[in-house]
Amino acid sequence: MSAVAEKHYRVKELAELWGLGEQTIRDLFREEPGVLKIGQRRRRIGRPYLVLSIPESVAARVKTRLAA
Repeated sequence: MSAVAEKHYRVKELAELWGLGEQTIRDLFREEPGVLKIGQRRRRIGRPYLVLSIPESVAARVKTRLAA
């Protein structure tokens, strides 16, 4: 049995596809189950750096929820 890798979107890419701002996408997906969070939420010095990697299935689920 082989696993098929699912496409993942970065915030900027999904913002462009959906015609929304990057901060709006971050707000929509920050606490969404299934989103991969890469980096640190809090740092001792400087601002937090957190990359969101959004699976295609999660993006579809959120888009369907928003359309309802």
